[in-house]
Amino acid sequence: MLGRVFWTKEAEEKKIRRTRHMATVEEIARGISQVLADSYDGATDEDGNPIKIGLKREMEADITDKRVMDGFGMGLSGNILTIKYQGDVTMKELKDKGFESDTEQTLADILKFVKEHYKRVTGSSLSCKPHGNMRMSVQSTSRVRNWVEAQMKYKITNMDNVVDCDAAPTGEELLDKSIRDFLGMGKKTFGAKEADNVTRKEEKSE
Repeated sequence: MLGRVFWTKEAEEKKIRRTRHMATVEEIARGISQVLADSYDGATDEDGNPIKIGLKREMEADITDKRVMDGFGMGLSGNILTIKYQGDVTMKELKDKGFESDTEQTLADILKFVKEHYKRVTGSSLSCKPHGNMRMSVQSTSRVRNWVEAQMKYKITNMDNVVDCDAAPTGEELLDKSIRDFLGMGKKTFGAKEADNVTRKEEKSE
């Protein structure tokens, strides 16, 4: 007689881990590199249609209008994917109250394109979630020439064999440890080993 099978949260999580594909760093890096290679200005798909990313340069402009130039890039550090956007902006756009939200939407559109194209070229999905807030800065060289630089970081959740960004020690922690080890040479307080060339006898306190 078969016993009753009870559903548990732990069993469901194990099932999800078994069915979810965990990609290596090399596989994800190659996929992202291919996405960037297929995202140049004027790129087309297999049918010859222009690839739509969500950038301003894709908007049709009259022959008398100046074409807006913008683009994006990506960087991978551990399990953190950084999407960077740069584009020309006008003073009218800068004064718009929705300028920041529009920039965030542009980054969201880029991420959507990256996920879709990544799955198309690799056959696997790219799972990631926001890691922090958007960073944005506006610069200008004249009253006419202005551009915006923005970036957003995302944590890749289906990357295997990589140190989690939240668990990795910060630069300050690493520096603090190295200084403590240096100052603590020859002292048992910090657990550092005594140098091999030390031959003097330990002084006894009276």
